[in-house]
Amino acid sequence: MAQKQTILVTGGTGYIGSHTTVELIEKGYNVVIIDNLSNSDKTVLDGIKKIIGTKPDFYQIDMCEPDAVKKIFEKHKDIKAVIHFAASKAVGESVEKPLKYYENNLISLIYLLKAMSECSINQLVFSSSCTVYGQPEELPVTENAPIQTANSPYGNTKQIAEEIIKDIIVSKAELNAVLLRYFNPIGAHPTAHIGELPNGVPNNLIPFITQTAAGIRKELKIFGDDYETPDGTAIRDYINVVDLAKAHVIAIERLLTSKNDRPLEIFNLGTGKGNSVLEMVKTFERATGISFPYTIVDRREGDIEQVWADTTYANEVLGWKAEIPLEETLISAWTWEKKIRNL
Repeated sequence: MAQKQTILVTGGTGYIGSHTTVELIEKGYNVVIIDNLSNSDKTVLDGIKKIIGTKPDFYQIDMCEPDAVKKIFEKHKDIKAVIHFAASKAVGESVEKPLKYYENNLISLIYLLKAMSECSINQLVFSSSCTVYGQPEELPVTENAPIQTANSPYGNTKQIAEEIIKDIIVSKAELNAVLLRYFNPIGAHPTAHIGELPNGVPNNLIPFITQTAAGIRKELKIFGDDYETPDGTAIRDYINVVDLAKAHVIAIERLLTSKNDRPLEIFNLGTGKGNSVLEMVKTFERATGISFPYTIVDRREGDIEQVWADTTYANEVLGWKAEIPLEETLISAWTWEKKIRNL
């Protein structure tokens, strides 16, 4: 029997990282996780074990400490590839605390890439974002769309991170990378053993909805109803986190089996359909039978009006497609919320 290949997952106890870890292990990979637990909890490892029967190797380290990162590679010499999730990720917070985002999202990437180079690890899947497009001139947005000026420091860190990776590849360094630009991940694992677990007040729509429905929050605040959209609220492309996680496994397999002859590939990961904030509220209420209060407030600094993906390239080249329906996804988020609140 062939030996299992080992993948390093940075930010692996986070929302997308934990779901991707489950998918990787279910596909036969070994996983090593590093995470500083700044926006996650170590109990996520227990949830992973309940799903797959085993805990991945875990190290609580800060990726802005270069020696700590390199020691992981030296200890686990069988690591074949890296999926890099670790980053601060809230658009609104990034406007308020830009230095935190530039330090955490860019310095950590630089130290990771240096350690990978020194340890001859050449395969990277990078967690990018549709925020690199800013407000696209045309919708749906394709991978070839011009990169607009970022609307937030968070979006700018993703743009700069992509440029850093591209520059390393142009320099003829031994690096193959897949940049996955994903849209708005939502939902939870169908077992309800892992899901989105933000610290403090949620920055993302769905956990704010579920916390309001659970009575944790007084009301949902909808940021703006004066956008040039059908109902005035902002439009996003909401994708189930399990669908998203599966795309990362496909990307890893593509790198490790040399299915492409290009050192850099970029893919949009979304559903190809946009939904407004009010549509999401109404769909949640219809899917769960739960109503909750909401109010309209001013637009939030850094938010764009509308964006959704053209996923043709990922569908055709990766053979991947988002499959889980929106209502099912929202039910999974509500099931997860009820479980963690013992409702």
